[in-house]
Amino acid sequence: MTHPRLEKLYAAMTDAGLEALAVNPGPTLSYLTGLSFHLMERPVVMFLSPGKEPALVLPELEAPKLRHLPYPARAFPYPELPGEWIKAFQGAIRVLDINGKPIGVEPRALRILEYRFIEQASPLSSFPDASAALSALRICKDADELARMQRAVVIAQDALKATIPLIRIGMSEKELAAELTIQLLRNGSSPEMPFSPIVSSGPNSANPHASPSNRKLQAGDLLVIDWGAAHDGYISDLTRTFAIGEVDEECRKIHSIVQEANAAGRAAGKPGEPCAAVDKAAREVIEQAGYGIYFTHRTGHGIGMEGHEDPYMRGDNMQILQPGMCYTVEPGIYLTERNGVRIEDNMVITANGSESMSDMAREIKVVGS
Repeated sequence: MTHPRLEKLYAAMTDAGLEALAVNPGPTLSYLTGLSFHLMERPVVMFLSPGKEPALVLPELEAPKLRHLPYPARAFPYPELPGEWIKAFQGAIRVLDINGKPIGVEPRALRILEYRFIEQASPLSSFPDASAALSALRICKDADELARMQRAVVIAQDALKATIPLIRIGMSEKELAAELTIQLLRNGSSPEMPFSPIVSSGPNSANPHASPSNRKLQAGDLLVIDWGAAHDGYISDLTRTFAIGEVDEECRKIHSIVQEANAAGRAAGKPGEPCAAVDKAAREVIEQAGYGIYFTHRTGHGIGMEGHEDPYMRGDNMQILQPGMCYTVEPGIYLTERNGVRIEDNMVITANGSESMSDMAREIKVVGS
């Protein structure tokens, strides 16, 4: 029995000219197996070759998981003795008869630990980058995947709505991030969240990837909250910007500009259009308002099992949008040492256009007063 995801993988491998593939723990392995393995000191690698049963090298203590595999696979478990581990790799390589054949890998995921074992077990092989083939495998979400992502969005929005009444002038960014994390868990997020919430206020909000600090919220601050939830293997990634008490006119102005840019970016996504069109639509609003130099990153990135995956909403990316592709639209304006704004939504390309999975109010809201 061949599983639909394996069939899809083997077709992608054939198109890419890949005779074999090695995958270690991460989203791709979870996507292919429905199982969860962690990166740890004991290596786990799945070897795949079209027309053959997959071979899985793993520690003996993890072997019971294979009862839940949705298709047959050969297991090569190894004991706690590190000196014995190479034998499991050699066995998997021998059964699939791939020594000397190119073995595709994911450079962003494969560690030196696993790579050295594979290299030793298959010394005649080369190891080409299989990222493009694997991206094509996961880039268009099916109805079940979209339902999981939509649930992750609802969990995230409910968590922030429950957190907003707790915001007070004088509380620290770290305290607010902790409250939001608690609410994410209470509202149903998996404990392994896509990322730790970004809570940044005042000058810190001008840093797109700030970490929550001990800085206390002050009247006149803009407050950027970038957060997400995880549900059944899929994630959400949202951002809203608030006013702490009364903020100055320019703060309201840049919030309004970013809100307009966000709307333009959301409207630009259509099947057949390049990813660059989304970036262009959002960026033009900010540039025409005179703040182009303060929008310092791409407009968005793909989402799904990972927080950042294909497709990317960049000005040079001519990849064509297709139904089922999911991505963020998150324009921003960052005034160094002063204040920053970002508004981010999660989008899906439909048959005729695009839809936002997130619907939390985007207008500026005064909190903490």
